[in-house]
Amino acid sequence: MGEGGAMAPPQTSTVLSTPAPPVSKARAEAIIRDHYGLDVEAFPLIGERDSNFRLLARDGREFLLKIVNPAEDAAVTDFQTEALLYIARGDADLPVPRVVRTQAGEAYFWLDEPGQLPRLVRVLTYLPGTPLAKLERGPALRRNLGAGLARLDLALQGFAHEGSPADLLWDLTHAPSLRPLVVHIEDEDRRALVTAVLDRLEAHTLPLTAGLRTQVIHNDFNPSNILVGPGSAGELDQLAGIIDFGDMVRAPLVNEVGVSASYHIGEGAGFLEPVKQFVAGYNRILPLQDEEIGCLFDLICGRMTLTAIITAWRCTLEPDNRDYILRNAGRAWAGLAAARSLLPNQAADEFHLYLSKDRLS
Repeated sequence: MGEGGAMAPPQTSTVLSTPAPPVSKARAEAIIRDHYGLDVEAFPLIGERDSNFRLLARDGREFLLKIVNPAEDAAVTDFQTEALLYIARGDADLPVPRVVRTQAGEAYFWLDEPGQLPRLVRVLTYLPGTPLAKLERGPALRRNLGAGLARLDLALQGFAHEGSPADLLWDLTHAPSLRPLVVHIEDEDRRALVTAVLDRLEAHTLPLTAGLRTQVIHNDFNPSNILVGPGSAGELDQLAGIIDFGDMVRAPLVNEVGVSASYHIGEGAGFLEPVKQFVAGYNRILPLQDEEIGCLFDLICGRMTLTAIITAWRCTLEPDNRDYILRNAGRAWAGLAAARSLLPNQAADEFHLYLSKDRLS
């Protein structure tokens, strides 16, 4: 507990604030050779908390090597791995990474390096596609992405695991506990803006979502974790891959939609229109309940607030990694500024009307 009885920010002193020990390209290649029997070339990738490598095998196959942060609970790694196996059984055509087993048949294993804490290692298939972050988005793509996320959530229905983290920093359920980190936002008006969002979440929205349907969700369907491919007409408007399951958590299902929809906020008076298109695509596959639609706008603002607060805090810990950390912060601040022009009940009415018309079309 923090001062005055406030809950301390979850995980701020563990996974995100614990640097991953460096792993060389040669060491990554040796790990794969020794445990998977594969001759690969390794290419380091930027990661929030783990040591990640893209692997190119001699036969042309590609893989992802994840050497987990030593501060992460092993149960969380097992949770993520078992979820991927569960998804593969539930929807074999869904474009998510597949678990690659070691020569001994293990889904992951412990790596002991001299002078370091033990770390878990796992390998996944590497998905081709163009990151959404590099593309312009049209209505068809937004709807297809919403539908793809709904398929993922349907595939995750019924999945249960004791390793679901109870204190994930990016879990909207715990958003009010981030109040102590607001001090890292330098601008006074911006501090007031995110504080107002946290106040509404705590007093109004989170008590409502606590009574709504709950399941394991991806919780990070952002443009860096979405891969896009061409459709039948050659346009890049199809979901080709969903990656990075590191923020999965058991939470209200509507949190999933709020998190992902926050990355589709537009500009100007029609800033909510792209969001509606995305949500409509989701709603066609996995219909939202009226109570969930009523909470959606607050949760969208909540996710943008988390992005603003957490990135400001992390920049104080990793100033050299500032560009990567802040890759989504500008959009979050712009979205929060736009959202001030609309009252939550007005937004809920707009969502209800749009989705009702969409169901009839």
